[in-house]
Amino acid sequence: MGTDMENNHRRPHISAVIFDLDGTLLNTEDVTKNIQKNFLAKYGKVQDSEKEKNRLGTTLKESVIAIVNDYDLPLTPEEYVQEILPMHHGMWLLAKPLPGANRIMRHLHKHGVPFALASNSLRKNIDGKISHHDGWKERFTVILGSDQVKSGKPSPDIFLEAAKRMGVDSSHCLVIEDSIVGVKAGKAAGMNVVAVPSLQNESESYSIADCILHSLLEIRPEEWGLPKFEDWVGNALPVEPIYLTGVFSNGFLQIYEDNGLPALPGQIWGLYIGWAKFDAQKVLKAVISVGWSLGGSGSQRKIQLCLINENHNEHHHDQKMQLLLVGYLGRSLTAGNRLDSLDVLDEDKVCADAALNLPAFSNKLCASFFNFKENAQE
Repeated sequence: MGTDMENNHRRPHISAVIFDLDGTLLNTEDVTKNIQKNFLAKYGKVQDSEKEKNRLGTTLKESVIAIVNDYDLPLTPEEYVQEILPMHHGMWLLAKPLPGANRIMRHLHKHGVPFALASNSLRKNIDGKISHHDGWKERFTVILGSDQVKSGKPSPDIFLEAAKRMGVDSSHCLVIEDSIVGVKAGKAAGMNVVAVPSLQNESESYSIADCILHSLLEIRPEEWGLPKFEDWVGNALPVEPIYLTGVFSNGFLQIYEDNGLPALPGQIWGLYIGWAKFDAQKVLKAVISVGWSLGGSGSQRKIQLCLINENHNEHHHDQKMQLLLVGYLGRSLTAGNRLDSLDVLDEDKVCADAALNLPAFSNKLCASFFNFKENAQE
């Protein structure tokens, strides 16, 4: 992963951007992932992760027909939708923007670059997912669901229609997608495609994309002829805070789920800076390396912490820790296509130590955030 710098001279000037929604801008797939598992259990069925993976990015109609057939449910597709869709509506309210989503949309809007939303969801469901995210609906030049075109992804119809409505030639559109189905649709439309895989450990399957990134934090608009970001503070980028709790031992954090939901989006990868707190102790500066541990039994999250200017790494074993990620280190952008975590270097510690003294990464916000969370858990 990481941005492909070698092909910059062959890239056309981009005039508009088209985003997917679920798994690209919002973590709706994370917050709804247990709904079907529990639903199937009512009928004595066990969810098959391989089948679910193959449905990623498909239209509602295609997905529902496949589910009813794959699990031999005693329901028609229509009955299945009537039973399960209300459960999804409630969970959509819990969906959060994925890292970098608000940043890229604000940036494009600020510079007058048109951008569209093209999802395989039904249009009414798209509205339900984005309506409580401030300014989202108003910023999109075009919003399209799969029910507004002849065929959903992997057909190129939805992307071609979005380009047509924006008045931009398809060759000058940049598609940003998380699913293989969406990547195929973008390429079939003759567009440039950036893949930000929801399935990080299967990024090789996205090889037809023009560029593969770990997260939207890695995107560099200037590589596509778009205005450059100007929000870096030295070698660190302020990010929307990500709060984690877990058990810290031997330099690693084993995170808890958040009310049964994944606490950390799959697209989070690289070097971060933040604030760590053990019970009844002061808040400590930290560099955090987030990656994946790849083994025969599958991939697992690997979160390594280096506490700065403290000798606590060796003295804390199996202790509860609170952690707030507040910044992203620029060295992550040069790491290339890898999933394992980066080693924390002395230069990262120096950069983090200096950045965490600045208002953009202030521990004042972090300390009050910790206190709020502690009170909420009492």
